[in-house]
Amino acid sequence: MMKLKQLFLTGLAATLLNVFAVAQTNNVITVKADKPYAEIQPTMWGVFFEDINLGADGGIYAELVKNRSFEFTKAMMGWKILGKPKTEGDFLVINRHEENTNNPRFLRTTLHNAAQRTIGLTNEGFRGMGIKKDLRYDFSALVRRKSGSIKLLIELANSKDEVIGKTTVNVEATNGEWKKITGSFTASATELKAKFNIWMEGDGETDFDMISLFPSDTWKGRPGGMRADMIQLLADMKPGFIRFPGGCIVEGFELTGRYQWKKTIGAIEERQLIINRWNTEFAHRLTPDYFQTFGLGFYEYFQLAEDIGAAPLPILNCGMACQFNSAEVVPMNQLDPYVQDALDLIEFANGAVTTQWGKVRADLGHPQPFNLKMMGVGNENWGPQYVERLQLFVKAIKAKYPDFKIVSSSGTDPNGERFDYLNGELRKMNADIIDEHYYRRPEWFLQNASRYDNYDRKGPKIFGGEYAAQSDKTVSVDNKNNWQTALAEAAFMTGMERNADVVTMASYAPLFAHVDGWQWTPDLIWVNNLTSYGTPNYHVQKMFAINKGTHAVSILSNGSTIAGKDSLYAAAAIDKTTGELILKFVNASATDITRNVAVEGIKKTAALAKQIVLTNQLNKVNSFDKPFEVAPVESDIAVKNKKLNLQLKPYSFTVIKVKL
Repeated sequence: MMKLKQLFLTGLAATLLNVFAVAQTNNVITVKADKPYAEIQPTMWGVFFEDINLGADGGIYAELVKNRSFEFTKAMMGWKILGKPKTEGDFLVINRHEENTNNPRFLRTTLHNAAQRTIGLTNEGFRGMGIKKDLRYDFSALVRRKSGSIKLLIELANSKDEVIGKTTVNVEATNGEWKKITGSFTASATELKAKFNIWMEGDGETDFDMISLFPSDTWKGRPGGMRADMIQLLADMKPGFIRFPGGCIVEGFELTGRYQWKKTIGAIEERQLIINRWNTEFAHRLTPDYFQTFGLGFYEYFQLAEDIGAAPLPILNCGMACQFNSAEVVPMNQLDPYVQDALDLIEFANGAVTTQWGKVRADLGHPQPFNLKMMGVGNENWGPQYVERLQLFVKAIKAKYPDFKIVSSSGTDPNGERFDYLNGELRKMNADIIDEHYYRRPEWFLQNASRYDNYDRKGPKIFGGEYAAQSDKTVSVDNKNNWQTALAEAAFMTGMERNADVVTMASYAPLFAHVDGWQWTPDLIWVNNLTSYGTPNYHVQKMFAINKGTHAVSILSNGSTIAGKDSLYAAAAIDKTTGELILKFVNASATDITRNVAVEGIKKTAALAKQIVLTNQLNKVNSFDKPFEVAPVESDIAVKNKKLNLQLKPYSFTVIKVKL
């Protein structure tokens, strides 16, 4: 009996020792820092801009006047007459379509010895105008007057109709020609929703067009430029690329409303306005005053990419309108102008100043090329009609520019019949880059962190062109940019980075949203007329982008990739330019996770590493009142004998940078 008891205790002890040994092994994470297996492309983490949610007009394009050239469907939308005209027709919109198809309308005003502050115009701006105290504002307009002169009193008024900035501008006779007038003044107060008044004093007939007001603190101080705080948030991310101009606006509701890049360059007053397809897309978020003035056009997009150090990635229409809307297609025998637009765009971006379109770029102020290396053909298009059109684009572009990369659409979803068909056809074509989109619940992102583990290493590269975890469901007004969605995206992104030999680019979408003018949520950055803030999702994107490294290295637990077991996700990279090892961990569980990390293949490390942690309750969001409710916190972590004692907080994303 004693022998049996001793045997049992001996066996139990051995079993416990084995269990303890296995547990100890499972708690060790091994990083092979000397064995890079994939280069992480400089383009890995980027941004995707689309003119949705007042992203351009009313957003990064800093123009404060809405409908400045009276070209909206309702010609006086955004404007009201101050005072009472003396006779019918004193304020008259003239349409000179046969004379000027790009900018047909202007406003003709007739004054009858008008006294000061008795007659004029007021503009409401884009959900009001954000005005900053002590900042200069620059007014301009195109005017035409046959004889005599009138005086304009230009002013800003706050929500109480109190004047917070003003100047006077005289309009002299222009001999029947259009002439630009200007004036500047400094605001005396800050106001979230100001309005813009133009009081007219004098007598006679005056024509007005392109009435404009810009803040002086635009990005890089460029007159007529972009809103600096919004662009700074992008620059802070150090994005590898910027995709533009969309998105569904590339396709248009119908082909007549598609984006045509050649109409967005040159003189501002000659850029032909069109309705934004998000204007009436959602009955629950109608935005009847949403148009594209193209003050932000393709030249400005290329310039922006250069400013923030991002590779430009333009997307062009492939001869198909949005398949969710009209599903129009241009006949195959009429596709040549669309293909030519693509060829001309490459010449515009890269051509010598002696070429037709290279000269256009140079004349706009940029003789040096923009170094365009890739282009998307079509946006979220699908079916055989897309494949046959894409093939013509590929043939023409590759014939002239063999090394140029083409991004191809895999449709709207990451799986299903449409995806399977396109994925198969594009791989048969040996496509350069396939654009995959995923708008799904957070659970999908957690479950699919291994999505690219088994993709063909010799096949097309992958662009995660649009993704965002949906806290409710796709196209729901209840979607929130909460920490749960951001954490799930971080877990999925470890899988993309771990598969850097397959995934070469990725970008969250949409990028911007105006709090009073959005159509789609969630969004990466939220703005009002004065300020902007990054969501928890923004901080995840930024942490990946500024800590991406140059080469992926192996990170394993018990010989396996770390992609969801025990709610842990991980990726590792070295940065050969800085001599650092960069570790990324996501703890998607409600409890602490403790692990030992052993760094192999190097002689030694610094004694301290930098640790950046992003964590909070799953339902937490950032807001204008609390813009940093969810924000990264930095600290130091000890490294001893090339080992780290890792303690990951519940619901956390952690980046650790070890100096080698």
